[in-house]
Amino acid sequence: MATTKKTIAPQEKVSADKAAPAVAPKKAAAKKAPAKKTSHSVQLNFKVKFHTVPGQDLFITGAHPLLGANDVNKAVPMQFFNEGCWTAQLEWPAGSDETVYYNYLLKHADGSIVIDWGKDKYFSLKGNTATEIVLIDTWNHAGYYENTFYAEAFQEVLLKNNFTPVRTAKTKSYTHQLRVRSPLLAKGQTICIAGSAPELNNWSVIDPVLLSREEGSEHYTVQLDLSKATFPVSYKYGVYDIEKKQFVTYENGNNRILYVAGGATIVNDGFAYLPSNTWRGAGIAVPVFSLRSHEGFGVGEFSDLKALANWAANAGLKMIQILPVNDTTATHTWKDSYPYAAISAFALHPIYMNLFAIAGEQHHKQVKKLEAERARLNALPVVDYDEVIRIKLQFIKDVYKDLGKETLASAGFKSFFQQNEHWLKPYAVFCYLRDEYGTVNFSKWPAYNQYNSQETTAFLDGKSPAGLDIAFHYYVQYHLHLQLKDATAYARSKGIIVKGDIAIGVYRYGADTWQHPDLFHMNFQAGAPPDDFAVKGQNWGFPTYNWQKMQQDGFAWWKQRFEQMKHYFDAFRIDHILGFFRIWSIPMDAVEGIMGHFVPALPVHVNEFNQQGTWFDYDRYTKPFITDGVLWEVFGYDNELVKSMFLDHANIGSYTLKPQFATQRLVEAHFAGLEDDAHHQKIRQGLYDLISNVLLFDADGKGQSFHFRFGMEGTSSFRYLEWNTQQQLKAAYVDYFYRRQDDFWKKEALQKLPALKRVTSMVVCGEDLGMVPSCVPDVMKQLGLLSLEIQRMPKDPKKEFFHPNDAPYLSVVTPSTHDMSTIRGWWEEDKVKVQRFYNNELGQWGEAPYYCEAWINKAIVVQHLHSPAMWSIFQLQDLVGMDEQLRRKDPQEEQINVPANPNHYWRYRMQLDLEELQKANDFNEELAGLIVASGR
Repeated sequence: MATTKKTIAPQEKVSADKAAPAVAPKKAAAKKAPAKKTSHSVQLNFKVKFHTVPGQDLFITGAHPLLGANDVNKAVPMQFFNEGCWTAQLEWPAGSDETVYYNYLLKHADGSIVIDWGKDKYFSLKGNTATEIVLIDTWNHAGYYENTFYAEAFQEVLLKNNFTPVRTAKTKSYTHQLRVRSPLLAKGQTICIAGSAPELNNWSVIDPVLLSREEGSEHYTVQLDLSKATFPVSYKYGVYDIEKKQFVTYENGNNRILYVAGGATIVNDGFAYLPSNTWRGAGIAVPVFSLRSHEGFGVGEFSDLKALANWAANAGLKMIQILPVNDTTATHTWKDSYPYAAISAFALHPIYMNLFAIAGEQHHKQVKKLEAERARLNALPVVDYDEVIRIKLQFIKDVYKDLGKETLASAGFKSFFQQNEHWLKPYAVFCYLRDEYGTVNFSKWPAYNQYNSQETTAFLDGKSPAGLDIAFHYYVQYHLHLQLKDATAYARSKGIIVKGDIAIGVYRYGADTWQHPDLFHMNFQAGAPPDDFAVKGQNWGFPTYNWQKMQQDGFAWWKQRFEQMKHYFDAFRIDHILGFFRIWSIPMDAVEGIMGHFVPALPVHVNEFNQQGTWFDYDRYTKPFITDGVLWEVFGYDNELVKSMFLDHANIGSYTLKPQFATQRLVEAHFAGLEDDAHHQKIRQGLYDLISNVLLFDADGKGQSFHFRFGMEGTSSFRYLEWNTQQQLKAAYVDYFYRRQDDFWKKEALQKLPALKRVTSMVVCGEDLGMVPSCVPDVMKQLGLLSLEIQRMPKDPKKEFFHPNDAPYLSVVTPSTHDMSTIRGWWEEDKVKVQRFYNNELGQWGEAPYYCEAWINKAIVVQHLHSPAMWSIFQLQDLVGMDEQLRRKDPQEEQINVPANPNHYWRYRMQLDLEELQKANDFNEELAGLIVASGR
């Protein structure tokens, strides 16, 4: 039979017929003689097709004790056999009827490891009579597109209706079992096989051999008796339409070839070589607090997700994406509206509680008494956080007094408590102590400021006043759990998956840092370097992670977070995934993000400056550069005032900061309470700028190693240097940020992300925005993590805009996020840039309209819908922006967050309620038509 052209790039699969050429390692693992077989054992001969290079070795790993009990240091070594094949022999106890799953492990010369993906390799000796079994496997690369479709989001929701169970007659005796996977077959289709042996109908596709697939199984399988076949046997998989009883097509690529004759053989052929990038979906992004319903209480609730799912399903959308919904109650004020500052990485926020759902008959009258307040709050254009949470918490406490005991005695609660005890008990005690002592800052508590599990247990006597108050938080979390789980289950029933959001950090003074202080660097602050959205950088205030400590227990805390997400969500977004490569770390005495540097990072040693002939002056480079000229630039006519109050004379024409104003935190404290005075704020910001007017940060305080200050060239300190020194420092700066760290950061990420992704069956997306190291796209591609692509934030520095048509398949494209203006808002920000976008990206002639008219908004949405990316996700504001009647008049009111403002009030609400949105027939029909036309 003629072969067809192989078209599986760029996934680099190794076909089953002939492995890629291999290079024997210089020191291959010593070949072990197989143990002597006894009547009580079965010899397992493992063979995997894999290309290696010198210094690499392969192993077999699994949960079974004979496979090392998932300890990579006890994995079974394999032997290099020939070009592209590694083997291993194991004696396995006969009579075992358990199903054993295993994976292959690649160890590099530097000790780093890669484990092939999924649970697609297994064997069972149940009913086995053979004394020898050959297992021929194909390495499953985590980055193969097909792996994404075996996430529960697809198997249980999005592709569920495509599954067609196929049962073929079982052969009484067989020599070979072939397994293959193919996730994107249409309903009514199955995999078939044809080949050069009579048992494979000699390539005939009129009546090909069909493979079976049972519900719950990922594999299509066939059992063949090839005892009389002439080897090697060539074969290919194909697609067969069961309903039409018609062969559809062969898989791509060369023929597969089976060389092994005789004996019991299991062949795991990986994936059928069929198109794997054809599925595309569209979704809606909206924070839960922004949802507005007719019966709402001034804020969106978990129960509102049901109405949103109804609308999304009718419009043809397949995903709802939300922001974090964790408890952020630190101050009991609107400042807790920041959804990324969770006091618990596990607890849900009480503001999302639906009061009717917990009231019971005896409290329905009390809910009705709140009607006037409910109506007032619900009519507001934005969330009144303080009032909503105050009223809700008081009502929940009233209900708890009457119904709490019954709820906490229920079987449902006991099951919930047992599953979540590891975080629920410390969180509840933390909340009690926060309220008892009037502050979330546990370092200021007069007692219990260090977590002690025995003291926590003593608090939990349900008969004591403290015990009852602590159990209140159990009660709240249990009902929130039920309401969110109910809402997301309903969405799934409508064919909609829900995507959650894992924040990169936690609040500095929260239950997590109280319970696990050793997992955090409490003396540093996490943030982000300067960008177009925050020119002074971002200081989130979160402690940074102690990754070395976390690694000691296999990242157990992170794995628990992923497991918690699985209770509710089908997919999740890892906020600031770059933090797994390196985090922007800011000292505690700094206010602005500009004062930070990446951690971990390889610093520049003082000898490197000397080697390149760079003049080095410690004080000139690391201390604030303050001269008369600089002071005039920053303060103008206020410079004399600043000199007299805040500075000391150093040398002629130069100054230093007085010790009481030497850091940004000291300056902040001096101006506390004067935030509304414009002149004072100008002086304060000027002093911040003086303090950050440095070129280098001393890495360890010893004057030997240094980190470059980000944006060095923009400082007056740099401008006042002579030209030759500027050029030398610029070269070292570029090397520091864009070259020397790359391999280092890649290894950092590969120590964390593969282990974490392996514990979840959810679709994982990474928010990879900002200053993206060049190693990030490759790591995300290797691991099959979906990237985020935004039109106005191109990752290629040579491009002004990113075109959705250029998106990789494993990605999410979106025209805006909660951290930026909407399409309409952006259109009014920079008219010169918008003009270029209008002409070059939209392909329109002439002058761009001043305002973003509905047709322009629609054109941008359509661009994204037709992208090759797996997902196109839109903020609700950007979709409604296509309709002149539905959208807000002022687009500036649509932006959810302003990253440059650390005290931003997160209070955006939909401009129309969900019931009205459902009735907007013209808009809904247009949106549904656009989605259908795009093939999503």
